[in-house]
Order: sequence, then C-alpha cells, then structure tokens
Amino acid sequence: MSIFKFKQFEVDQSGCAMKINTDGVLIGAMAKHSAPKNILDIGTGTGVIALMLAQRYPEAKVHAIEIDQLAAAAAHKNFERSIFSERLSVDHISISDFHSSQQFDLIVSNPPFFVNDLKNKEERKGIARHADENFFELLVQQSNMLLSEKGILYLILPLKQALEVVGEAARYQLLLAHRINIHSDENKPAFRQIIGLSRAGETLVETSFYIYESQAKHTPGYKEILSDFFLAF
Repeated sequence: MSIFKFKQFEVDQSGCAMKINTDGVLIGAMAKHSAPKNILDIGTGTGVIALMLAQRYPEAKVHAIEIDQLAAAAAHKNFERSIFSERLSVDHISISDFHSSQQFDLIVSNPPFFVNDLKNKEERKGIARHADENFFELLVQQSNMLLSEKGILYLILPLKQALEVVGEAARYQLLLAHRINIHSDENKPAFRQIIGLSRAGETLVETSFYIYESQAKHTPGYKEILSDFFLAF
C-alpha cells in the first residue's frame, strides 16, 4: 500500500525508493531536545521523520532536505496535506550543497549506511541505502556548522558505523550524550544504535530498547513510544 496512515497524518510513499521502516519511526519517536525551535531532517525520504517531529514539537519549525528529486516532491506533498504544513518545508538538495544562516536545535537523520559496499542495481534505492566513503565525515562536518550552541545531532546506524561517527564527531567537539542500543528482542545483540551528539558536555545516558517480546508481538515499550502515531496502538 502506498498510503501509510498515522493518527495525525498520512504518508504517501509512491515515488519513494525507500519506504517507511522501523529505523525511521524509531528515531522519529526517540530523538529529543528539551525545547527545539528549529529542526532539520537530513535525507527525509517520504518525510515521515519530519512529520513525527512536527507532531512531537508543536512550537518547532521543521525543515527537511532530500537528494532524490521524486522523494523530495513526495515529501513536499505529504507536508502540504498535513495539519502541520505551516511549520514544514523541504529542499531538493544534498547535505554537501545545503547552506543556511539558520542554526538548528535538533538535527536528525536516518542516513544511508552501506559504505564501500556493492551498489544496489536499482540506482535510486542505491542512493537511499549506500554512502560514499567520506559521507559520514561530511555529515558530521555540515551538522557541526548547522547546530545551535545547545543543539544535538541524532542518527540511527548499525553499530560499526555508529562507532565511526562518534570518533569522527569528536574531532569537531561533538560528544556522545545519548546512546540507545536497539535490539530485536532481549535474546539478540543490538543491531542498531541511536546516537545523540552535542557540544554541551553532557553526561552520557545509555539505554537498551527491545522491539519484540515474542514472535510478532511488540514490547510494551515499543507500543508506548509509538502510541501517539500508529493506529494499531
């Protein structure tokens, strides 16, 4: 189905190489800032993360960027059709070309993470899933320039890439303030991490999060964080 219905908005996924997925909704629900006024979503795809953040932070303006032209157009339509439309905007542009005088209190991305891997034969899916070797360095460098003084950058990544990004970010005095280890269930090791990077020198807060308590049955924690969004909860 191309239309994904949430409690307060709908997302038309037609024309988007990457559809709504668990990584996206988790970071949309879990990335946090005490009172963000301006939020940036890098690589917005369908626009679902930006829409979730607009719902969670009713005082914030949310800007999104997307390198894929068709996905950017789809996100624009999804924004225009939402009740948050006046606080949402999107540019068809890459992070390397994006410059703004506006600084952002919260920057969020569910980025491509297959680096130096076999590219997907479907080119647009390849752009969405794969990153060039210097992508994370560029992402951290650009985010550092765009973050407000008390801003925080949230990414969701496999563990290896998360570790590399934490090391890269330290070069820019962006330090790990928040780490959420994402597990399928309590018997499996973490397969993703949500990391929050800031220059505020906060004490690291680290937690574990489990998606399933048994086969096809979500944990109470998963249901709780998505209860404001998913019709099923």
